[in-house]
Amino acid sequence: MRFSKMLLQTYKEDPAEAEAISHKLMIRAGMVRQLAAGLYIYLPLGLRVLEKVNAIIREEMNAIGGQEISMPVLHPAEIWQQSGRWYDIGDEMFRLQDRTKRDMVLGMTHEEVVAWLAAREIRSYRDLPQIWYQIQTKLRDEARPKGGILRTREFLMKDSYSLDLDSAGLNHSYQLHYNAYCKIFQRCGIKYYAVESDPGMMGGAGAHEFMALSQAGEDEVALCDNCGYAANVDLANSQSSIISSPVWDLEEVSTPDSRTIEEVCGYLGIDPRLTIKSLLLMGKDGPILALLRGDQKLHEKKFRRLVGEFRPAHREEVKEFAGVEAGFLGPVSLAPGRNLPMIADVTLQQGVFVAGANREGYHLRGVTPGKHFTAKFVDIHVAMPGDTCPACPSSLRVEKAIEIGNIFKLGTKYSLALKALYLDRQGQEKPIVMGSYGIGPARIIAAAIEQSCDQDGIIFPLPLTPFDVHLLPVNLKQENVRQEAEKVYERLSENVIPTLFDDRQEAPGVKFKDADLIGIPLRLTLSAKTLKNNMVEVKVRRTGEVYMVKLEQALSWVQNWIASQTKK
Repeated sequence: MRFSKMLLQTYKEDPAEAEAISHKLMIRAGMVRQLAAGLYIYLPLGLRVLEKVNAIIREEMNAIGGQEISMPVLHPAEIWQQSGRWYDIGDEMFRLQDRTKRDMVLGMTHEEVVAWLAAREIRSYRDLPQIWYQIQTKLRDEARPKGGILRTREFLMKDSYSLDLDSAGLNHSYQLHYNAYCKIFQRCGIKYYAVESDPGMMGGAGAHEFMALSQAGEDEVALCDNCGYAANVDLANSQSSIISSPVWDLEEVSTPDSRTIEEVCGYLGIDPRLTIKSLLLMGKDGPILALLRGDQKLHEKKFRRLVGEFRPAHREEVKEFAGVEAGFLGPVSLAPGRNLPMIADVTLQQGVFVAGANREGYHLRGVTPGKHFTAKFVDIHVAMPGDTCPACPSSLRVEKAIEIGNIFKLGTKYSLALKALYLDRQGQEKPIVMGSYGIGPARIIAAAIEQSCDQDGIIFPLPLTPFDVHLLPVNLKQENVRQEAEKVYERLSENVIPTLFDDRQEAPGVKFKDADLIGIPLRLTLSAKTLKNNMVEVKVRRTGEVYMVKLEQALSWVQNWIASQTKK
C-alpha cells in the first residue's frame, strides 16, 4: 500500500482527552477516530490489525469444532424477559420500541438468542454437542466510556456458545475453549493470566477471565509468582500479614474526637492491624454489622454473595439501630435490645484488638473475638499486595489488568428459561447444558499496544502488524532512489509481503518518526548513501538492530527474518 494513497494521518501530539497509552498511540498513528463518547471509527490501518486478530480467532475456534453463525444485534424483549435479565440489568442495556410499540433490545450478549435457536434446532441427544460462534457487534450504554477502545458503547466481540448433554460435556467444552483462548493470546503475542472470576450477570457454576497486565486496565488481579495462584480481586482469597498482639486486658479508653481508624491509631499510637473496623450495613432483612481489621477494605462482591444487596447505613441509622454515634460503634456490649447479626473477616479470629466502645468518645482496648463477641467468620476482605497467598506461604502481588476474554459455565439457566430441551436415550426431556465464551478483539489490540510500545510509538507483534515491512525511501526526487524503491516494492508485493511504501515527498525526519510511531516490524530505508554501495538499510523496530543488506538480497533477507519470527 502506498502511504500517499492511504487514509492515514498521523499526529505529533497526544490527544488531550486520552489517558491510556493505547488510546494515545492509536489516535496518533491514524488507526482510529472518535465519533462520540464510546464510539470509534476504525481507519484502514486499524481495521487491518482488527482483521488479523479476527483471523486468528476464527482459526482457533474452527480448530475446536466451532461453527460460525451470525445473529441479529436487535432482539425482541420477550426472550430477555424470559431469562429474567430484562429486569436484572440496569441502564447499561439499550432498550427501544419499534413502530408497533414492541419492546426491543440492542444486544450486549447473545445467550438468550442462542437458547431460543437451540430450542428450535436441537431435538435429540444425537444433535449434541455443538459449538456455535460469531464475531458480532455488541452495544452497552457505558456510563463512563474510557480508555479509547477499551471501554466503549459499541464494540466487536467474538462470542461462542457450547451446547452439551450434561455437566461432563460442558466441562469438556469449557476446557476446549480454555485451551483455544491460550493459543489465541499466545499467537497475538500477549502476556496474559487466566484467573478465577465472578460469573456476575451471566450466572452459572464457574468462570475464568483472561487478563493482560497493563496500567490502563480497570480490573485488578492477585498473583503469586511462586505457585501460580491467580484470581480476580473480586474472588481472590488471601491470608493477611499478622502482627503480634499486645498483652491487653479489656478496658475502656478515652478517644476524644477520634472516629476514624487513622484518628484512633494516631491517638493511641497503635498499628491499624490492631483495630477492628465496624461497618453498619443495611441488607434486605435489616441491619448487619460487618467487622474487618482496621487495615482492610470490605470486599463488596464477597459480602453481597453472603447477604444479597446491601448499602452503607446513614449516620442517623447507625444511631437508630446501634444506639451510638458513627465512629464509636463496636461489636462488644451493644445497648440492650440492639443485637445485630455480625459477620467478621477471618483475620479477626486470632488476636487482641481495639474496637469502638459503643459510647461516644471511647474505644475498648483488649477485645478478643470469640471471647467478647461471637460472629460468623468469613473472608470478606479485599486481597492486598503483600498478603499471603491462599495456596502457599509466598506473598501476593496485585496488578492492574485488561480483561481480554472470559469463559462461563452457564449450566441450564438459559435453556430452562427458553425451553431449550432435548430427548435423551430414554426419550426423556432434558435441558441443554450451556457454556458462554467471549473475546474482545479490540481489547486484544489495545493490550498488545500497552505491552509493546516505547517512547517513540507502537511496536507491533508480527502476528498483528498491519504491514510486515515499512519501505522508506529518502528523497524520492532523486531518480535512482525512486526507481530502486519502486523495484523493491514490486518484488515485495509480488511475494505477498504486506508493505507500506512511504512514497510521500516529506523530509526524512518526518518519515522516520512516522515509521517509529506506526511500529511496523521491519523498516527498509533506501537513500543515495545506501545505494552508492548497492545496499538497503534494514532496521528491526522491536530491538533497534540495524543491518546493511545487499539490494538483490533484500527480499530473501526479509522472508528469512519473517520465517524465523514465525517459528518462535
